[in-house]
Amino acid sequence: MSYSIGEVSAQTGLSIHTLRYYEKEGIMPGVQRNESGIRLYEAKDIEALEFICCLRETGMGIADIKQFVNHATTIQERLVRLREQRHNVQEQMARFKKYEAMLNRKIGLYEDMAQGDSDEKHHE
Repeated sequence: MSYSIGEVSAQTGLSIHTLRYYEKEGIMPGVQRNESGIRLYEAKDIEALEFICCLRETGMGIADIKQFVNHATTIQERLVRLREQRHNVQEQMARFKKYEAMLNRKIGLYEDMAQGDSDEKHHE
């Protein structure tokens, strides 16, 4: 089954502009076109885009993604890069857990103040 660029945009959350940009920059090479020149995405293309989104959302730069998806590095180098990316994600998650705990403490404080109607200025 083939999907239009609009369908892929809706499915992945990427804008049509971004999809075209990825193709132009060689990040998403090999997207088929019909006889009218309209892009036709396959399930494998959507899976590749989801992986690209994962890399972007976890902080990998466009140049690195391009190198990665175009196999410009060895398997071993890509494996090292993915492990680094996973490590970065784990560090981010640990930081966000701390932030969540801090927010939960503040929420608890403000809930207590709201119930007791205490003076907010003295609890910051």
